[in-house]
Amino acid sequence: MDAFQLLLLVVVVISTCKWKSEATSCVDSDKEKYNLLEGEAFYFIPYDVIEPNDGEFTWFKSSPQSRNISSKETERVYYHGGALFFFDILPTDAGNYTCQEISLTGECYNHHVEICVFNTSFRADEKLTYGEVKNSDGNKEIECPRVVSDTCEALTGNFTWYKDFILLPGEHEAIMWVENAAKHDEGIYTCICTWRHNHKVYNSSGSRRLIFQETAFFSDANILSPTNKVQFADEGSELKLNCSVYCGKNATRKCDASWNINGIPVINIDSNRYNQATNLVIENPSKNTIATSILMIKKVSAKDFEDKFECSVTNFYRGNRATLTLQRRASIIPLVIGGVCVLFFCVFAAMLVKFFAIDLALFFRPYLPLSKHNEDKRIYDAYVVYQMQKKDKATEETLSRFITKILPTVLENKCGYRLFIHGRDDIPGEDRLELVEDCMKQSRRLMVILTPGSESGPEITDQCPASPQTAILGGFDWQVGLHHALIQREMSVILIQLGNTGPQGYTNFPPGLQHLILKSAPLRWPESSRGAAAWNSRFWKRVRYLMPVTPATKRTQPAIV
Repeated sequence: MDAFQLLLLVVVVISTCKWKSEATSCVDSDKEKYNLLEGEAFYFIPYDVIEPNDGEFTWFKSSPQSRNISSKETERVYYHGGALFFFDILPTDAGNYTCQEISLTGECYNHHVEICVFNTSFRADEKLTYGEVKNSDGNKEIECPRVVSDTCEALTGNFTWYKDFILLPGEHEAIMWVENAAKHDEGIYTCICTWRHNHKVYNSSGSRRLIFQETAFFSDANILSPTNKVQFADEGSELKLNCSVYCGKNATRKCDASWNINGIPVINIDSNRYNQATNLVIENPSKNTIATSILMIKKVSAKDFEDKFECSVTNFYRGNRATLTLQRRASIIPLVIGGVCVLFFCVFAAMLVKFFAIDLALFFRPYLPLSKHNEDKRIYDAYVVYQMQKKDKATEETLSRFITKILPTVLENKCGYRLFIHGRDDIPGEDRLELVEDCMKQSRRLMVILTPGSESGPEITDQCPASPQTAILGGFDWQVGLHHALIQREMSVILIQLGNTGPQGYTNFPPGLQHLILKSAPLRWPESSRGAAAWNSRFWKRVRYLMPVTPATKRTQPAIV
């Protein structure tokens, strides 16, 4: 054999080996998986086998233990062409099975299927259901699982339907309809195909779970938040922005809310400063569907006040947008300062009013006359009551000077008031009792001058009113004055104290006078002060404040015969 013949022989051998290698290589299909109930039958044809009776098919179990599958129909597990049959499935039948197909054109395919077998006590387990029927349609369509419907179609079986493993009479189609579905229609719907093989009856089943969803009503994308175009914020602080949209009732499909910054979605911004959280809620019992997106800015920066934050929302029909900008919050320091200033001003004004209340009242008196005072026809502004019995010489001189000089000078000469003072205004020979009673009725105020020793009881209460020649003031004046002030309440009382009352205070005064002192503290005349006789001093302003608003018109007192 020469070299040429040897080379030709090598080429032929190599070509023959290559052809055999190509002929024996197979294409693997995707593996299918089925969960089956123990005791049922299973008829299976791989989904990509178009003609199960054309070509050459070989079935074998690849795991957990490899073994060939018989093609004899009398076996419990056998195959016929591309179809695999299981009768009265046992847990030991679980495993991986492979079908090797050699097509008429010589191509090789490997079809894989995994079988899991469960005890009948697990028939309600989710692993044994073929998905869920979950939509908002009023009439629910429940299809028999494909592997079961294909079995019935190929082997001329009959359909039976169960709800929660309770027979539903009259349902014998591959598709079952639940009209006007409600909440109580939820459950597991099982389709059972009953078919015959070699004069024996077998069952194959598949289940789907029906979940009720109420009818959805979609509305326009109505943005609930933000409602304002400006959000106040503090630089350096944390801030949360809320974007919420109302999509309708039970409208969960395509109901979304999100944030954009300067037109860029936040989820596409690589920054640790922003964090976005979304949520979809169906409120009860209204069923309002609201999508919410919360944008949290961990630390507001100066740049955030220049950016545009856009709330972008969508629902089933259309979308909507709302733009928001940040604005620095006005400092409250000026408001605090202004509030403090106003507070101090009010306090200061209140103190001034309290301190100068009498001055203000005296200032506005001429401009605010009261009609009831103008209608008062009494001729005296005050009836002066005092006592001079058993006084020491200094007290007597002080009282005499105050009664005869200072009191008339200030109130009558400076202020225009008209006083009735015993010893000055009475006429000798007049009836004292009648004079006191008449002048007391004609007076608007009772002015009581208190001096050390005025509290001596006998001089006030037991003094005989029929002997006025022994005293300038008798007890009758006190009794009539207190009667008019306390009982008849026809006149107000002005108490003026000269000198100190001593350690006993006012305890030795008559009860009626003590009552008046408790109601209104006596005004102490500052004898030793520089302005004791000045009409605009503090003391005389207080006296004038207690006097009538409008002085009585001076009239010539008629002589009493």
